[in-house]
Amino acid sequence: MADHQEATLTLPSEPVSVPAARRFAREVLSSWGLDETGRTAGALLLMVSELATNAVQHTRGQSPVFTLDVRLERHERLCIGVTDSHPRWPRRLPAAVQQDNGRGLVIIRTLAAEAGGRMSVTPTDEGGKTVWITLPWPAPGPAPG
Repeated sequence: MADHQEATLTLPSEPVSVPAARRFAREVLSSWGLDETGRTAGALLLMVSELATNAVQHTRGQSPVFTLDVRLERHERLCIGVTDSHPRWPRRLPAAVQQDNGRGLVIIRTLAAEAGGRMSVTPTDEGGKTVWITLPWPAPGPAPG
């Protein structure tokens, strides 16, 4: 078993890339042994969708692409990151009761915490940032291959 497995996909910062990012994450996580029909997979894929949506909506055209990075470290820790080149870091916006958006970070933080993990942001050397979700690996047994 490898100590570190990683899969990366770079997509254009366009709305059609959000389902592509989710599909990629589902395929990778499934190949590593996660039951894609379970509640954990659903929560992980929702977090991926929210991160990708933020990379598309909040970079306001200043990041032509975003990168989804999925890492499994020692079959113990799962790290999912979305990197864009926009310099502004995400911040929680006040959400009005009738507002349809603005809750993505709250959703991500809540789901990550419920799974025993956390969300963090790190700068890139190019002036952008990566928003990370780090969680205990939820799948049983060793990862295939």
